[in-house]
Amino acid sequence: MADVQKHFESFHEAIKLKRFDENQTLREKRDIVLDKLKSRLKAIFEEKNEPVPTYQTFDQGSYKMGTGVIPLDSDYDIDVGVSFNVSKDDYPDPVAVKKWVYEALNGHTKKVDMRRPCVTVFYQKGDEPQYHVDLAIYSDESCNSDGKKCLAKGKLNSSDNNKSWEVSDPKGLADIVGNRYSGDDKKQFVRVIRYLKRWKDHKFSTNGNAAPIGIGLTIAVYEWFSPNKTTDTVANTSKYDDLQAIRGVVNSMLNNFGNRLKVYLPVEPYSELFEKMTDNQMANLKEKLESLLEALDSAIGEVDPVKACETLRKVFGDDFPVPEKPDTGEKKSRAIATASASAHA
Repeated sequence: MADVQKHFESFHEAIKLKRFDENQTLREKRDIVLDKLKSRLKAIFEEKNEPVPTYQTFDQGSYKMGTGVIPLDSDYDIDVGVSFNVSKDDYPDPVAVKKWVYEALNGHTKKVDMRRPCVTVFYQKGDEPQYHVDLAIYSDESCNSDGKKCLAKGKLNSSDNNKSWEVSDPKGLADIVGNRYSGDDKKQFVRVIRYLKRWKDHKFSTNGNAAPIGIGLTIAVYEWFSPNKTTDTVANTSKYDDLQAIRGVVNSMLNNFGNRLKVYLPVEPYSELFEKMTDNQMANLKEKLESLLEALDSAIGEVDPVKACETLRKVFGDDFPVPEKPDTGEKKSRAIATASASAHA
């Protein structure tokens, strides 16, 4: 088997999206929106001679977990939680609370939408999308009798049946995923998440629910990843094999498929993360996972790292490096000698 670990690690460096505290540009974009929310919310409520609602903001999603990938279309998706100090019992209509944020930010850019799970502020340069900020609106757990944080779900014109407060634990989710592994095992765990996310971006349409959502792939890795490494006990060092690690996850996903692949959020509301995918979309996911597994097995069976990387580039995209032949360090005579030695072992 060709050793392609350094090429996987180079691939990871090319696609990884840093956390907010590591990425000044994204941090500044997030803060622009939050500063606008603070100033406009204050002005709106003071004009009505009403108390200005208080709230806390926090990072959530892949930025908080450190599992984001650089988007292929340059449209960065920034996730922020806004937790108001209000009780869900005092505001039975969750859209009423979401409207505070929508009205404060509407007009800040050309397009601000209230989507069912969040309020989204879109930024673009000319006609090209640059990034958008998803603000998830919550009723803070400190204000609810059950001590649980609740997400406001619903659109501006939603019927009562399509509006709800849903128990949510974004901080707990980030903690569970973040504490799954430690040290270098954790680094491989995160790399495998990012590899699957980039495979998804490369192989699926972004329309509707055609692609598996990123948190679904993250939790699939959370469920089925095992560190893959060889340890030198004398030198106290470990050599990681990301190719075998992602192969193990993909194989487990297929083994657990059945008619559909079901992956459940490990915190409340324990929702099934791929439930919005149709049966046809789910069949397409299975077919693409089978093709991915076939490519990974082909790369594992290759002696030549150039050919192995060429195969991997087809499933992961052009950011996966293919070494020049002189840089591979592979020589036919050495390969033959190794095979001979193995045969007599």
